[in-house]
Amino acid sequence: MGGSGSKTKGVWPFTSAGAAGETPGEVSEQCLARLKGSKSATPFIFTRRSSLFLDEDGDLAHEFYEETVMTKNGRKKAKLKRIQKNLIPQGIIQLDHPRIHVDFPVVLCEI
Repeated sequence: MGGSGSKTKGVWPFTSAGAAGETPGEVSEQCLARLKGSKSATPFIFTRRSSLFLDEDGDLAHEFYEETVMTKNGRKKAKLKRIQKNLIPQGIIQLDHPRIHVDFPVVLCEI
């Protein structure tokens, strides 16, 4: 769970790419300088990619199945077949309230 952070260093403006020889004070000053330098960066996320799909009938769901009836040895057996063709992704959706980005390195609640 929670493995959706970026894997590259320095992509998110709040992360520190501090070297092994730096002291913690130098690293935090570098982060603050980077934070003050980028006016357009925000730790909030307002949109996300939806995991829902639309089918040909206009139904919205995560997965679609079709029931097929198979006859074997005189017995009828119903089997579900997953539909993967002709599905349209819902796309980018607006969040009801902003979320904090997973790479934002600030402790929100200290216990």
